[in-house]
Amino acid sequence: MRQIYPEPAVLTDRQLAARYRGPDRAGQTSHWLRANMVASLDGAATVRGRTGGLSGGADRQVFAMLRALADVIVVGAGTARTEGYGPVRPGKEGARWAWLRAGRAPAPIAVITRRIDLDPAGPLLAAPPGLARPIVITTEAAPADRRAAVAGRAELIVAGRESVDVRAAVDALTGRGYRQILTEGGPYLLSQIIEAGLLDELCLTLSPLLAGPGASRIVADTGPPRQPGGASARPLDLAHVLADDGHLICRYVRPADG
Repeated sequence: MRQIYPEPAVLTDRQLAARYRGPDRAGQTSHWLRANMVASLDGAATVRGRTGGLSGGADRQVFAMLRALADVIVVGAGTARTEGYGPVRPGKEGARWAWLRAGRAPAPIAVITRRIDLDPAGPLLAAPPGLARPIVITTEAAPADRRAAVAGRAELIVAGRESVDVRAAVDALTGRGYRQILTEGGPYLLSQIIEAGLLDELCLTLSPLLAGPGASRIVADTGPPRQPGGASARPLDLAHVLADDGHLICRYVRPADG
């Protein structure tokens, strides 16, 4: 993989991983929250409803590497259902980055779901033994029968009354020792994270594809339409840009004084 900014370089795996290591939070109570997203050149976050049509080989390697660096992977329930999420498995791409997790168990998947709209028999909650136990982050208003259905299959965190309070959710994860937090979306969850001022880093791959009208962006809002660039606008600093097979793999971080 080639780095084209800030200076041209051909990167080894160790050099690549070094460029994505977040601050060392060992022994601290703070966290580093990173989002990893992909978009077409015209801003689409999916093709035919899924992200797979936008990815390339290098993007998938960065995806696997970021998972290896993370303490926990946070995802919205809609994305978990659409993308068929299950526990992290050391597949071919993940095996390449196994050295990053030496001495650590696989990162668990934490699903944010207001009403626990999850299939107890689905791939995430019905995973075989030996894989990381999932986390379900929900609300006080979640139906008791759905809570009971997942309680034996996942760790349950209640964060908020009618809707999930993402700040309380992140605090709960940090309090459990998950300080390197990776979110893979979806757009509604990322919007909430940005609104709460929690985003420290955005890893964004630009796919060499024009998807056309209709697809959502990497952020979406369930509230009334708003003009872009308002109170929720957040400046980010460009840390680096990688290039591979037409894809631009960008890393942005919160300004030091942000």
